[in-house]
Amino acid sequence: MTGTQVESPDAAEPGHPRPSAATARWRAWLLEGLSERTARHPGPHATPDAEHEGHPWWRVMCLTGVDYFSTLGYQPGIAALAAGLLSPLATLVLIALTLLGALPVYRRVAHESPHGEGSIAMLERLLPWWAGKVFVLVLLGFAATDFLITITLSAADAAAHVVENPFAPHWMHSANTWITLLLVAALGAVFLKGFNEAIGIAVALVGTYLALNVVVLAVSAWEVLSHPVKIGDWTDAMTAEHSSPLAMIAVALLVFPKLALGMSGFETGVAVMPQVKGASTDTYADPAGRVRDTRKLLTTAAVIMSCFLLLSSLATTILIPQSAFESGGPANGRALAYLAHQHLGEAFGTVYDISTIAILWFAGASAMAGLLNLVPRYLPRYGMAPEWTRAVRPLVLVFMVAAVVITLWFDANVDDQSGAYATGVLVLMLSASFASTVAVHRRGHRAATLGFGAITAVFAYTLVANVIERPDGLKIALIFIVAILATSFASRVHRAFELRAAAVTFDEAAARFIDEAAASGPLRLIANEPQEHSTREYRAKEYSQREQTHIPDGRPVLFLEVFVTDSSDFTADLAVHGDEKHGVRRLRVSGATVPNTIAAVLMELRDRTGQVPHAYFNWTEGNPFSHLLRFLVFGDGEVAPVTREVLRRAEHDPERRPRIHVG
Repeated sequence: MTGTQVESPDAAEPGHPRPSAATARWRAWLLEGLSERTARHPGPHATPDAEHEGHPWWRVMCLTGVDYFSTLGYQPGIAALAAGLLSPLATLVLIALTLLGALPVYRRVAHESPHGEGSIAMLERLLPWWAGKVFVLVLLGFAATDFLITITLSAADAAAHVVENPFAPHWMHSANTWITLLLVAALGAVFLKGFNEAIGIAVALVGTYLALNVVVLAVSAWEVLSHPVKIGDWTDAMTAEHSSPLAMIAVALLVFPKLALGMSGFETGVAVMPQVKGASTDTYADPAGRVRDTRKLLTTAAVIMSCFLLLSSLATTILIPQSAFESGGPANGRALAYLAHQHLGEAFGTVYDISTIAILWFAGASAMAGLLNLVPRYLPRYGMAPEWTRAVRPLVLVFMVAAVVITLWFDANVDDQSGAYATGVLVLMLSASFASTVAVHRRGHRAATLGFGAITAVFAYTLVANVIERPDGLKIALIFIVAILATSFASRVHRAFELRAAAVTFDEAAARFIDEAAASGPLRLIANEPQEHSTREYRAKEYSQREQTHIPDGRPVLFLEVFVTDSSDFTADLAVHGDEKHGVRRLRVSGATVPNTIAAVLMELRDRTGQVPHAYFNWTEGNPFSHLLRFLVFGDGEVAPVTREVLRRAEHDPERRPRIHVG
């Protein structure tokens, strides 16, 4: 038995018209894959099948690379706008934070959450009950900001490379928004069709892109070394702007939060962990080889990216006039492409543009796959999203609509979107560093706790500085958070009356009680408060129920008692235990809510015995509205009518529906 079931497209309830063949085919196509209960979704972040051996870590690194390394397409230009002539110095600060902050944090995340759940799962385990669920929803809002802005910003930067290419037709000039929308639509079309595993494509794209960047940076370095006066001009200009080296360092420390996009790939790095092959001795409980190789992946990617960030910042700052970085300038959003065209010719520059456009577009695909893995992992499990959110295609449509709105809102401007992107990245990194701090503290590692605590403080400062400077990012994130909270709780209320049990099992004593009672006819169960009672109280309860609800004389009864564990949970496996105490036989079970748990047990008893069971309740005194709120929040309230409603929705045939009696 399952708590949530997906009906066949051809199924129709009694009294409802059967859907047309075209509608059934459309629904079947749209909801394809809905039966999958894990994060096994198409795309670069998909969880491999059990028999799938995975890939070497360096190949999986390229899945991170399409997100991480593709930021070279726009990061140098953003750094130049943010820090001006001090861009290389601010980049050094960013590199220090990357290697000494983000890298240790995510190496810890890889150890604590080795199955691709990331830092959000670590924090979910820290906070119990509804507080944990709400906190996860807030983090999902920031994660959605991160991934969706990755899609729109990458597409916008790809459009900038198209428009600025000298071979682009004249009608494409100033068409950034429409080109961005076309790229976003193409991305959605690919995922609607079905996006298979693409590690091979990622390896080719990353390898080609990095090789072309090596060529551009090598030629740029030769240009600088051949004309050392350019270095002198740069240092003289810095000295003229800033009074002393200490002032330069202070300014660099103040502006480096604007460069946070250079750390955007770490959350993706732990998301792709299920793809890493690991060692032959790995088990699900202890994937030590996978953790070790993922740490190699993270370290190698961070070192490579740090080298490219520093070299690209030096090359673009020294060789490109500051005015070219301004909005509408030829180097805006495409600083390295500008150098490729300037120093290697239009043919090589066009090849570089094509490579950049491809990896930026694929970065959007990686972000989309991340969203498709993240949302079904949490919201349906919380009962805070309809079951169709477990399917890929409906989610793709939702995300595409959001991406179109964001693109139009920002008019496909790379610089304007960078603040929102950085906010999402920094919040996830702050949450990861905080989760790592708590994790090592619980293990008694004092030095590591102090270290991760310091990193958390730095990320907190970086986030606050970024939000103060560019509040649009927080505004976008708050919109996502409010939307997720509103739709999630609306969905939870809407789905509150589902059966919500993944499986119901009976221990040996419970099975014996049930079989012996069923030999006398349909089962009779008295719903009882689970606190300990005396023999006198149990007898009084049985007597009053027999008198008020007319239980047939002589028929045996069982007491059914439910313990509420965590009422914020939505689905659970129910294990029914039988015992005999105070002269009565009891069936005792723990669940998230009392009515849904009772309903699930009654349905399982019907299927086990082949007879419709009867359950007997007392009315609960109090306001019906307050009881409804207690049911939604605490899992109890007025049990009898809610149990009946759950059964009505679960079983459409009244003749087969367990009977509810109230006295």
